Amino acid sequence: MKLREVSKILNAKVLCGEEYLDTEVLAACGSDMMSDVLAYVRDQSILLTGLVNPQAVRTVIMMDMKCICFVRGKMPDNKILDIARDNNIVVMSTNERLYTACGKLYQNGLVGGGN
Repeated sequence: MKLREVSKILNAKVLCGEEYLDTEVLAACGSDMMSDVLAYVRDQSILLTGLVNPQAVRTVIMMDMKCICFVRGKMPDNKILDIARDNNIVVMSTNERLYTACGKLYQNGLVGGGN
């Protein structure tokens, strides 16, 4: 699935990284605990989270993910967007709740994977 399709499924606003929306992704994860993402996530390309702080985007970078989508209408500040831009990360925001957003992506063929 391409990130462009992810944004449509979640009715998400793309906040930065529009030039990377044709990137193909194979899996996603949802978590507000970055320690769990670091410990258990493998080969996911998208992080869905309600945690809006620089640590979330740094976790995405460390895990070589392509996109972070903030749920529940959360909006990152410019510092977070600057870090994402500098590292070619797509940032989105959706009004969906974490559970619903993950479910919609799974229902449309994007798997979870991992442990």
